Amino acid sequence: MLAAVMTAHESADATLAVPVSVRDLLPRDLPACTWSGSGIHLRHVERELGRAAAGEVDYLAVCTPVDLPVAIGGVDYQVSEGAGTLWQLAVLPALQSRGLGTLLVRAAEQRIRNRGLRRAELAVEENNPRARALYERLGYTAYGRKPDAWDQEGPDGLIRRYETMCVLMRRDL
Repeated sequence: MLAAVMTAHESADATLAVPVSVRDLLPRDLPACTWSGSGIHLRHVERELGRAAAGEVDYLAVCTPVDLPVAIGGVDYQVSEGAGTLWQLAVLPALQSRGLGTLLVRAAEQRIRNRGLRRAELAVEENNPRARALYERLGYTAYGRKPDAWDQEGPDGLIRRYETMCVLMRRDL
């Protein structure tokens, strides 16, 4: 067996393949999802899990072998007639650009198809070109713009209204 010792002054790049799975996000997962947003965001996700129990939405988690979510996102079936609307998609920042977002979107699209729907829609902030590029690579096309806003908790704990402009995108499934 070969062994290598690396000192503090050396560095090496390595590739590590770790299997992941997609499942429903559960309330017990929320403490492990603080990377996805503020306390306000996680309370909103918790409310959405109640809607998932009622069948109005699906909320998915891409998980590691130890069952920790590293990507999460939802599909809302109440927003647009005949379509599932993807929203609140997030990937653990340290693992972005590793295919997890693609896996999450494809799993969400499969949930939409399983409901007999043939279109997926989403809104992406204009100031998020990386996310928009992902959606375009996955076959989504822009069809409009709309403003959006939500409350955010700042580092000082104060709640502020965040306003943005989003590009509306869709894909036939």
